[in-house]
Amino acid sequence: MYRARLFASKHARAYETVYNLSSPVILSSLRAIQKLTHNKLDVPITWLEKKIKGLLFDCQMCGNCVLSSTGMTCPMNCPKTLRNGPCGGVLDNGNCEVKRDMECVWVNAWRGSRKMRNNLDIQQIQFAVNHGQKGSSAWIRLSKQEIEINDYEN
Repeated sequence: MYRARLFASKHARAYETVYNLSSPVILSSLRAIQKLTHNKLDVPITWLEKKIKGLLFDCQMCGNCVLSSTGMTCPMNCPKTLRNGPCGGVLDNGNCEVKRDMECVWVNAWRGSRKMRNNLDIQQIQFAVNHGQKGSSAWIRLSKQEIEINDYEN
């Protein structure tokens, strides 16, 4: 999976394009599915998201996905699970102080973000991870938020 992570950041522009094109389709499809099934398909949808994002990004399914603002690199692969940049222990060669044979997740994220159109997104402060959402679907959470927003506006 480490190779998937490196590949995603190396090709971050292409991944960003695919993400920007597929995200509205995925979310609108999930909104329709949520309305029709009343959450009965949450488990298979979460399983599918885990398989797809795990294969493509080495995603850790934190339920608070920030791939699009971290150079298509999942920050939860950081051994310290840092969400807003590297710790003070990045080695001179760019590797992690905890896993010395692994490149720092944030070095990789920064490199990937430089290739993206929205490359300043990496500079935004990310909220701390809600550990209660670990293992849950970020796709479902986002689709439910949009349903709530639409219901509130109507």
